[in-house]
Amino acid sequence: MSHKNSASFNSLISSKARLGLINDAISLLSRMMASNLDLTSFSLVPILSSPSFSHHHANLLHPLILKAGLLHSDSYTSTALLSCLTRNRRLGDAIRLFDEMPMRTVVTWNSLITCFAQMGYVEDSLYYFRELLRSRILPSECSFIGVLSALDSSDLLCFLNQLHGFIIKRSMNFFIDVVNSLLNAYCNCAGVQLGEQLFKELLVWDVVSWNTMVTAFAKSEVPNRALDLFFAMPLNGFMANEATFCSAFGACTKLKESLYGKLIHAKAIKCNLTKAPSVGNPLVHFYAVSVGLADAHRLFDEMPERSVILWNSLISGWSLNPLSAIKEMLCSDIRPNERTFSSSLKHTSQCELQQIHSLVTKMGFERNIYVLNSLISCYTSQGILSDPMFLESSLSPEASCITTNVLASIYNKSGRYDETKRLFLKNKKFDNVSWNMLFTACVRKGDFVEAFQFFKKMQHIRFSLDNYMAVSLLTICSRSNRLMLGKSLHGLLIKSELGHLDTFVCNVLLDMYAKCGSLNDALQVFDEITDRSLISWTAMISALGQHGYGCEALSQFERMKELGFRPDRVTLLAVLLACTHEGLVEEGMKLFENMEGTYGIVPDMDHYVRVVDLLCKSGRIKDADVLIRCMPFQPCAAIWRTFLKGCERFGLNSTNTPLAHNL
Repeated sequence: MSHKNSASFNSLISSKARLGLINDAISLLSRMMASNLDLTSFSLVPILSSPSFSHHHANLLHPLILKAGLLHSDSYTSTALLSCLTRNRRLGDAIRLFDEMPMRTVVTWNSLITCFAQMGYVEDSLYYFRELLRSRILPSECSFIGVLSALDSSDLLCFLNQLHGFIIKRSMNFFIDVVNSLLNAYCNCAGVQLGEQLFKELLVWDVVSWNTMVTAFAKSEVPNRALDLFFAMPLNGFMANEATFCSAFGACTKLKESLYGKLIHAKAIKCNLTKAPSVGNPLVHFYAVSVGLADAHRLFDEMPERSVILWNSLISGWSLNPLSAIKEMLCSDIRPNERTFSSSLKHTSQCELQQIHSLVTKMGFERNIYVLNSLISCYTSQGILSDPMFLESSLSPEASCITTNVLASIYNKSGRYDETKRLFLKNKKFDNVSWNMLFTACVRKGDFVEAFQFFKKMQHIRFSLDNYMAVSLLTICSRSNRLMLGKSLHGLLIKSELGHLDTFVCNVLLDMYAKCGSLNDALQVFDEITDRSLISWTAMISALGQHGYGCEALSQFERMKELGFRPDRVTLLAVLLACTHEGLVEEGMKLFENMEGTYGIVPDMDHYVRVVDLLCKSGRIKDADVLIRCMPFQPCAAIWRTFLKGCERFGLNSTNTPLAHNL
């Protein structure tokens, strides 16, 4: 009789749990205990497995499971409790429970592997998968699906290749769910091209396989391939579903391809899917962005349910008076979210901007990072710098780096470098962009010593040097003529391998050595650059010219042209400077006269200054006089200074020259 009563209670508990009535199920569990009936896994597992079961309920049942002796003796119950903990993101408790379990099933392992993958703890997910392989328990289909869902970057491609081989060895490549997870992992880690190659080699396909590729291409740089696959699906015996149409409309929006978008819309109508929210939302967004707001509004009016997502899809194409769209949305009793304000702020006038800002504040979104960034960007794009600076008061010390960096960029553009430093000193969160903003402020203000103090602090808290920081710090060394400091920084670049990987950093390093007087080091850096750019050659020619090696500079200029580099205006300035330093008047004048005909570059004011300097330093004052009078624009102050210095150097009276009436 007791056994019969237990079975009845267990059946009722299971029914309530399946319906999501957790409180009723727990009440039945209490009545069962009051009737002196023993708790079993059939009593507890249905409750623990219910999606409605929260961590608060877990705190109630955990002691009961311990008291009933089921935690260590019954892997079914303990695994259900572990799954409940991971589902509610109580990872610490889940790991402690896992370590205490004497009996583990493959489901136990899968719960941890999948939970860590879903929460973005990739290394932990891979660790527990490896530990599963070391145990005597064979991995299941879900084990592979769980760990594959964690692979989302190119850094994990090597592990993915190994896992792919193991899947083939275990004959898991015949399980369609594993195959689809593998395909998705390749698209995430190796790119859509390699993913497509695997797709063509698959032994089994289903509609999910096609959707995976359509979605991957829709998000890639070649969204037109998503449309190719979409139209190829029926030819291979597969019917598009809601997910397929959603990705296809996304690709059409990205391409602004109205013709194909309308054709896909017709197919969606034929499949009776346009009223589904997962299809209707991207469809309205496509029409709003790529076709026209009037057509988008007609589709919007036909939708049976109008959610905030659907409103956002419509607002995304509302280029005129977005405030009216928000008002209409509020009248429909739909509360805007962060996406609503971010979209509307992209197309707003100055007057509407202030009204939307007021609405943002009223609805409590001013501290939302996405809305705050949109407000700052909108104010900045309209040239209003005072209001985004006022938004600094909305930042907490824990504010996102992105928002702080945007504000710092505004301060730097406004020349308020002290404000940039104060902002970062107040903020507790830093990333590499933050440090770069800080170094930029120091460089522009001339606070060179302070910049290196910040650099030491950055190293102390274990931030790594990147290319942008290296450029800022090398610029400081150039401007302050700190050769030894520059060499120390060069050593750090070599240690971190940045100096050998980035051509732009090497160019700045070359320029630093040249300006600090170490030509040999500059030439050595040039010789070590494997992928030389026009800037590399220009910096090297300029270095030779600055140190009086004009002939060598001209020789390297000819070598540069032989290698297929076409000089720009800066390169020609460097060559003219080299000619000036060594008095190569004929070579310099020949280059100047042939600039437009040979290289397609019209001489500007800087070129005229260099040529006037070349002529004056060589004593050809009259030629300089003629050149200045023949200029196609009015001479600048630099040209007058150069000319007067030439006259003074050679003891000529400038009043006796034809330019006397202009002086």
